[in-house]
Amino acid sequence: MEMIKGGVTAAKGFLAAGAEAGIKYKNRKDMAMVYSQVPCKAAGVFTTNVVKAAPVLWDREVVTNSKAAQAVVVNSGIANACTGKQGYDYCKETADAAAESLNIPADSVLVCSTGVIGMQLPIDRIAAGTKKLAGMLEDTLDAGTLAAEAIMTTDTVSKQVAVQIQIGGKTVTLGGMCKGSGMIHPNMCTMLAFVTTDANISKELLQEALSEDVQDTFNMVSVDGDTSTNDTLLVLANGMAGNAEITEKNADYETFKAALHMINETLAKKIAGDGEGATALFETKVYNADTKENARTLAKSVITSSLTKAAIFGHDANWGRILCALGYSGVKFDPEKIELYLESSAGKMLIFQDGVAADYSEEEATKILSCPEVTALVDMKMGDETATAWGCDLTYDYVKINADYRS
Repeated sequence: MEMIKGGVTAAKGFLAAGAEAGIKYKNRKDMAMVYSQVPCKAAGVFTTNVVKAAPVLWDREVVTNSKAAQAVVVNSGIANACTGKQGYDYCKETADAAAESLNIPADSVLVCSTGVIGMQLPIDRIAAGTKKLAGMLEDTLDAGTLAAEAIMTTDTVSKQVAVQIQIGGKTVTLGGMCKGSGMIHPNMCTMLAFVTTDANISKELLQEALSEDVQDTFNMVSVDGDTSTNDTLLVLANGMAGNAEITEKNADYETFKAALHMINETLAKKIAGDGEGATALFETKVYNADTKENARTLAKSVITSSLTKAAIFGHDANWGRILCALGYSGVKFDPEKIELYLESSAGKMLIFQDGVAADYSEEEATKILSCPEVTALVDMKMGDETATAWGCDLTYDYVKINADYRS
């Protein structure tokens, strides 16, 4: 597997565009389009929040019942959530505008929105923006970057990744982009992610691979514990790499799954590291747990602990907060047996062992915690299962950003 430069336009046959449509803000890109030259197999996972945005309902219908998908239209600024029948009708009008401009069926157009909940979309500007984007589509790296920038809300950086693999003697490419900085606690699987690939794979196996992989990637991310109304992860596969169709769980399927995992994990970590107001990516690795599910639960309990996140921001080796988060996770374990380490580019340090604090230097611990990526390593000494979760520190700026988000 080779990491390459690019995003959603890296795979053969995919084009993208990003532009300003004036949806909520002025002088910033706020609409994006991704388009395949040929129809695609589509897979998706969506928010488990009972309150689902209109685009989630629209996309779920397209992924489940349409013969193919060929385009994605995304707007930022307004989420089109809690907008009733009118909001859903606006999804159809957006799809109709794309269908007319691209000469494809409306039920092959996926629609996504992110931003403020409760506002109706300015459908005239959305429709005009959709037609504008259709005329700007290109297969270049720059075009993919413009699309990645256009879907940002409070994100501070755009998020892209691409990889190449070999399947059946053919070069297969996967590329992706995502947005997400706040209201991030995916359980799908405000977060949107899009993966494009020229792999030839059956729709059934594409969906199975995606649904399985999110359990250890996007579902292991949390910025603030809030599961958005709009969480959507879509994968489009157009088959243009020319490999024999993957229709069974063989070596080719495992190769594809590994590449998909690399894409999803990389994007998930980019979201965690760009959490609203964050100064550090905070990772927790739990290993030697008795079950996979318990390992996941323990890891997520630590990265979602507000007190632990605040300690990471303060570069304070307050291991008691980590132990506390493990203890209220609901998983049964013996605290006298576990070991806890802190690790970053500055080094690795044992800080808790045999039920008490280890003999460590607070000064050295502060150096470790002052790096932009910090990891807590938890050895449960109960089995051989592992899990990793990603979050970020909790800063003053998180409150500032969300105190006046609507204005």
